[in-house]
Amino acid sequence: MIIPTPVHLAAGTGRLTLDPRTTLSADAAAEGAARLLRTLLAPATGLPFVPAVEGTVDLAVDPALSPDCGEEGYRLTVTPERAVLRAARPAGLLNAVQTLRQLLPAEALADRPVTGTAWTLPCVTITDRPRYPWRGLMVDTARHFQPLAHLLRTVDRMALHRLNVLHLHLTDDQGWRMPVDAYPLLTEVGSVRARSMIGHAGSTRYDDTPHGGAYTKDELRTLVRYAADRGVTVMPEIEMPGHARAALAAYPHLGNRPEQRLDVWTEWGVCPTVLGVHDAVLDFCRTVLDEVMEIFPSPYVHLGGDECPTEEWESGPAALARTAELGLPAPKALHGWFLRQVGAHLLAAGRRPVVWAEDSTSTLPPEFTVMPWRDGDHGLAAARAGHDVVMTPHRSTYLDYPQSDRADEPLGQAGAVVDLHTVHANEPGPGHWTDAERAHVLGTQAQLWSEFVATPDQFDYLAFPRLLALADRAWNPASDWTTDFLPTLRSHAPRLAALGIHRTVLL
Repeated sequence: MIIPTPVHLAAGTGRLTLDPRTTLSADAAAEGAARLLRTLLAPATGLPFVPAVEGTVDLAVDPALSPDCGEEGYRLTVTPERAVLRAARPAGLLNAVQTLRQLLPAEALADRPVTGTAWTLPCVTITDRPRYPWRGLMVDTARHFQPLAHLLRTVDRMALHRLNVLHLHLTDDQGWRMPVDAYPLLTEVGSVRARSMIGHAGSTRYDDTPHGGAYTKDELRTLVRYAADRGVTVMPEIEMPGHARAALAAYPHLGNRPEQRLDVWTEWGVCPTVLGVHDAVLDFCRTVLDEVMEIFPSPYVHLGGDECPTEEWESGPAALARTAELGLPAPKALHGWFLRQVGAHLLAAGRRPVVWAEDSTSTLPPEFTVMPWRDGDHGLAAARAGHDVVMTPHRSTYLDYPQSDRADEPLGQAGAVVDLHTVHANEPGPGHWTDAERAHVLGTQAQLWSEFVATPDQFDYLAFPRLLALADRAWNPASDWTTDFLPTLRSHAPRLAALGIHRTVLL
C-alpha cells in the first residue's frame, strides 16, 4: 500500500524490527540518502541508526543497476534480518528511503516523538522506477504569499510521494516575491497590495486588508538546498511580458505608458497592463534572470509567457515603432519576439527556458520547453514542433478548481470540477500520439494557483488527496484506479494524518 504504486512489488514472509540497536551502512555515494533517512525518521522514532560496516539497513549506489533503475529507480529488499536499498544513482536511493518510510507504521511520519509503537517493516522486494522524469507541483506565491516554512513542508510531502519538481511562481500582477538587488523596489513596492478581491474574478468585492510578503535570498537558497537533499528541484518562474503589474507598480518606466502610476493589482483574472518592448525592458529582464540564476541552479527557468493582452502594444508609439523596425505583421507578434529575446539569454547561460503554451509558441525555437495548460492539442502541436512538453491541462491538473460539487465545497476557480478520478485519469502521453510525439513528453505536474489559498489548511484541502493521484500516474501510468490507487489511498489516510493533513476529500 504505497503511493505512488510501485512498478513491481512482491510480498515476503515475516517482518524486520528497527530498534535502538539497528545499525546503518552506506557507501560514499549513498551518504546523502543515509543522512536523509536519519533526518526523517529521528523525530518520531528517535532511532540513532548507528554506523556500521554491514548495517541492518544497508544503502549503496550500484551503477550496474542502471538498465533496470535508470536515474531515479531503486531496488528495496526487506528480510527479517536486513533492509537493503540499492540504486544506480543517488537520486534513486532518495526515492528508496521514501518508500521505506511508507513501509513503516504511519506514526513514523510524525514530526514529534512517538511512544508505544513497534517500528517494523514488512518483508518485501520492490523494483521500481518512474515513467516520467518530470513529476511536479506548481505553487503560486504571488496571489497569496506562502511562507518559507510552508514551502519546506510542501517539499517534504512532495518527496514522500516521489514528486521531484517544485515550480515556484514568484511574480504576477498581485505581487512580486523574489528580491532583486539591482531593482529593490520590486519587493519594497511590488510585494504589497492594498487589498484582495473576495470571490471570483470580477466580483467587485474586496477585503480592504493589505497583503504582502517577500523572500530573502537566504530563504530561497535554504529552500533550494532543502529540496535538493530530498531529490526535489526548485524551478523559478518570473512572469513576462504579461502578468507584470507588480513590476510596473515598482518601475513605471518598464511599461507602455511610463507616465502612468499603477498600484499592485488587487483583482483576480488577467490584467491589461503589460511590459513594454523597449530596450530598457529587455535589460531589466536579463538582469532579473541573472540574479534568479544565481540562486536557483535548476536547468529550467520559467518565463511565464501566457495571457498577455496586446492592446497597449497596438496603441503605444514605442511598441508600434518596434513592430515596424522588426518588420512584424502586427504588434501581437511582439509576444513571440519578446520571449525569444529573453529565452536566448537563458540559453546562452546554459539554461532551458520554459513557457506556458500560447499561440506564439509556434514561433519559438525548439529549445523552449512548453507547458500546455489549455488542452492536450496544444501539447501535441508543441511536440510536433520539436518542443519538450510538460503536460499541464487545466481540466485535470489545476487543483485550485473545486474537487467536488457538494454544497459545502470551499471556494475555487469557477467553471469546472476537477475531482480525484479526473486527476488520476490524466495521461501525459496520450495513446493516440505517435511514439516520436510521446518521446517529447517530460512528464506532468499539478498547479495550485493561490487566489483561494490564504492558509495552510486551505492549501492542504485543495492539494490532498488530488496531488497523490497525479503523483501515482506520473510515476506509474499502469496504476489502476480501482485495484491499485483507491485501496492504497484509503490505507494512506493515517499517513496523511501523521503529516498533519486531516481536511481532505478521499472520494
